Amino acid sequence: QVQLVESGGGLVQAGGSLRLSCAVSGRTFRNLHMAWFRQALGKEREFVVLMDWSGTRTDYADSVRFRFAIAGDIARNTVYLQMDDLKPEDTAVYYCAAREPVLSTTTYKYWGQGTQVTVSS
Repeated sequence: QVQLVESGGGLVQAGGSLRLSCAVSGRTFRNLHMAWFRQALGKEREFVVLMDWSGTRTDYADSVRFRFAIAGDIARNTVYLQMDDLKPEDTAVYYCAAREPVLSTTTYKYWGQGTQVTVSS
């Protein structure tokens, strides 16, 4: 069973940086498509970024492109989300998610518990 555990959230001023971690257990993340989502209070969950199983393809939401970066550490079996130039509108609970690397589904089967990111103006 795949388990995802996020960490690294916190309070930061606008323009600052944070790095979120998603520790993966049960399987290597190189066998999964890995993604980050976020959900702000009172809003629907939204896609942030996807990294495919090979690590060679990434897809970013327009709102975070050029400010956020996803990366993986195979030795630690951990996926990171580096967030720079943070804005108050980035405030949300951030979730790590994973899905099987098959064409037959786009459903994210595995989810972490979330980590709160708060950006003050």
